[in-house]
Amino acid sequence: MKPIRVLICDDHLIVRQGIRQVLADAADIEVAGEAANGPEALTRVREGGIHVVLMDIAMPHRDGLDVLRQLKSEFPKLPVLMLSTYPDKQYAVRSMKLGAVGYLNKSADSEQMIGAIRKVAAGGLFITPAVAEQLAGAIGAGHAEDAPLHERLSHREYQVFRLLSQGRSVSEIAEQLSLSPNTVSTYRARILEKTGVRNDVELALYAVRQELLQV
Repeated sequence: MKPIRVLICDDHLIVRQGIRQVLADAADIEVAGEAANGPEALTRVREGGIHVVLMDIAMPHRDGLDVLRQLKSEFPKLPVLMLSTYPDKQYAVRSMKLGAVGYLNKSADSEQMIGAIRKVAAGGLFITPAVAEQLAGAIGAGHAEDAPLHERLSHREYQVFRLLSQGRSVSEIAEQLSLSPNTVSTYRARILEKTGVRNDVELALYAVRQELLQV
């Protein structure tokens, strides 16, 4: 039986080493490679031979959700399991909507990680009870009036929203997301309108109230 070939995508070497050690205990799983940023992850997958991708959300140069969207466009059947230190509430639903087959917090124990890889490699979904609750809530709310205002944001708007909430300037966001400052300013205006706030301070307060920003 051929081993499950896994690509580990995380910008922290110590995290990649830790995951590699965890997976070494599973005889049916093989670490096929590592990537420290978004472009590296895409390049490695395009080289072939990857069965499951472990993708950190907070990747440099091109974040994990952007890479996920690109991978699902090029390799729709490739299972991508998202990794994050963020609580499920922040990114789980968005990850699943973009095509991820699961959302795993980095605090998960080794058995849970190995079990998740085996499950998605076999064609299943890895959904914790917390993520299932978030998905049910998202399906039930849809675009109803009582749905959180930030749920109306597009993927790119949500990226900009998160960075603005963290106190990043328009120029910093433009550089990080490879956008022009004018484009970021346009996104900012849309975000303020959709969330009903007047400035970046109120936007940060909104993010805290919605538990979207760690403080």
